[in-house]
Amino acid sequence: MSDENRTSDTPKGPRPEPLRFFGTTWVEHDGNYRLRRVVVPSARSSPAAVSCLVLRFAYQGLEIAEVGGAVTLIVVVMFAVCSALAFGHTWEAFTKRPDPERQSSLRGLLAIGFVGSLLAYFFRSLVEAPGERLLREEYEKARATHEKRTSRRTGNPSRKPRRRG
Repeated sequence: MSDENRTSDTPKGPRPEPLRFFGTTWVEHDGNYRLRRVVVPSARSSPAAVSCLVLRFAYQGLEIAEVGGAVTLIVVVMFAVCSALAFGHTWEAFTKRPDPERQSSLRGLLAIGFVGSLLAYFFRSLVEAPGERLLREEYEKARATHEKRTSRRTGNPSRKPRRRG
């Protein structure tokens, strides 16, 4: 296939950004979108459950080591707070683009609060494809801008009759 044929087959204008596990099926809700909407939440609930189990084993390890009530309380509160913050940050990232600098500074907190991030992804996938609303808004805005830009000019301006007077 020549380069000319490839460029004529590609649509003009903005292209939708693919989502993880959904590709670009979120645009028209086609290509097994409904099936993916069922599979993704169920697939996301198992890592969250396994993560909670791992945290339970860590808690039991603290009990076996008899480190004391204060250390156990600090560890439990740390995981709870980090998970809550990670949940909020991940949930917010589905509605607006996160700041890259803030994202890198929160990397440690998000790693500690991984259960919160997994749960946010799970609950968001019950409502929509995670990030679909944000990408849809950006895509529709880009399409409107493209339509406005391309519909503004019609024809060659040098061929227009000049007005005198």
